[in-house]
Amino acid sequence: MTLKLICSLSLFFSTSLFSQSDGEIIDKIVAQVGDNIILLSDIEAQKQQAIVAGITTAMSMDCEVLEELMYQELLINQAKLDSLIVTDEQVDSEMENRLRVLEQQIGSREKMESFYGKTVGQIKEEFRPIIKEKLLAEEMERTITLNLSVTPKEVQDFYRTIPTDSIPLINSQLSFQQIVHYPEITKTDKSAAFEKLEGIRENILGGKSFDTQARIHSMDPGSAPLGGKIEGSRGMMVPPFEAAVFSLTVGQVSDVFETTYGYHIVKLLDRKGDDYSCQHILIVPEFNGSELEKSIITMDSCYALLSSKKITWEEAVTRFSNDEMTKQNKGIITNPITGEQTWDMEDLNQVDQQIFLLTDALEKGDFSSPNMYVNIYDRKQGIRMVRLMGRTEPHKANLKEDYALIKRAAENDKKQRIINDWINLKIGNAFIRIDPSYQNCPFKNKWIKK
Repeated sequence: MTLKLICSLSLFFSTSLFSQSDGEIIDKIVAQVGDNIILLSDIEAQKQQAIVAGITTAMSMDCEVLEELMYQELLINQAKLDSLIVTDEQVDSEMENRLRVLEQQIGSREKMESFYGKTVGQIKEEFRPIIKEKLLAEEMERTITLNLSVTPKEVQDFYRTIPTDSIPLINSQLSFQQIVHYPEITKTDKSAAFEKLEGIRENILGGKSFDTQARIHSMDPGSAPLGGKIEGSRGMMVPPFEAAVFSLTVGQVSDVFETTYGYHIVKLLDRKGDDYSCQHILIVPEFNGSELEKSIITMDSCYALLSSKKITWEEAVTRFSNDEMTKQNKGIITNPITGEQTWDMEDLNQVDQQIFLLTDALEKGDFSSPNMYVNIYDRKQGIRMVRLMGRTEPHKANLKEDYALIKRAAENDKKQRIINDWINLKIGNAFIRIDPSYQNCPFKNKWIKK
């Protein structure tokens, strides 16, 4: 984890420094960039976050953290001079993302409020200006490196500068394609799901416990064990769900409504501004046996045609797949962790272990026989074939096999050089003051004017 990432992650981590013996505050200003000050507690907060992330800290880390914080303040100072704009919508979106991460780490919104001793609304108000400045800094950095690109020669030159003993070892990388056929959900299937949920709703209105009905019947694996309980804020859920939540009064149960996930009912437990707590039951329309049999027959036909080489893989994808995420891309399965087409074993184990089991014994270009499949995104069931598109052996990074990886490293190196040039240019025009206790730091840039 990089120092820059640690500084970003520690937005909500605050540390107050007090002497335990006499209560004397020992926090102090350690640097100033323009009108913005950096406190000793700011540095300590970053170090504490590094410890939480499992990083060993050392004395030199104080200097590294201070330099990163001064860089952030320099970006903010320049963004304000250049009148860069960050909208309220951007701030709200970033705020919700960070609160969601915190909520997952702590356990719930109630636990988060208890931990900070503040309501969610108060937390938002306190950190809104901090988030806005962070987004300003990011926008300024994007502006600085807007036209960044590297030529093939620059990639080659960068690779040659890497010491032989520092060239990274690349684990085995795999790439896959798939053909998936999902059984059709008929109008009859949808009607059956709707009617089932309508009956559950009537039972609840008749006095049965929503909590119990959710645990027994809800097909939402995340909330069902909790009695259907969900805590959220406006913007977290799909529009039809939020429309239902914000139309209810506390204690009221909604009518049955539909989203892309299936049919829902919601009971509002509490609402404060944009924040709400509710209970929820989801019933997903399920295909009947005859539709599943049709999909099996379809995929058996596909397998036979491919095995006899009567059609190509690309033709088979176009003809037989009804998976929206891969059909238009020759069936290539994108790694959701990296956004790339290659996978390592760690990613496979996190996302789709079945792929490895299906393809471990295959050679490049071979494909599996049809198997049952459950889509990890929306839990849809279907029949799938997987093709091993490529497999590399563990090796030292080289330009032939790992050009994209080395190109990204070259871009990052060039980006850092552009940023360093910008920092040293702007330092000369900015008011910068550094506490004497930090003036001997081995800064990478010339923050201390001679």
